[in-house]
Amino acid sequence: MPSDEEDAAITAAALSDPDNQPLTDEQLGQFKRRGRPVGSNKAKVNLRLDVDILEAFKSGGDGWQTRINAALRDWVQHH
Repeated sequence: MPSDEEDAAITAAALSDPDNQPLTDEQLGQFKRRGRPVGSNKAKVNLRLDVDILEAFKSGGDGWQTRINAALRDWVQHH
């Protein structure tokens, strides 16, 4: 971690660049949070899947892990 003096120097240098000003609170508020929602009941695991199965889920774009979870939940409910 930088010292207070180093942090002040870094901040001053960043603020001196007119082409790269810090984002405002409003701009920061436009970012969407990614990742696991706070308080979700998930466990991180390593899982080996056949390449074609993984590619099929990933071909649908973002949310492929959620789709795998839904497919596994459906299987559990029906078996």
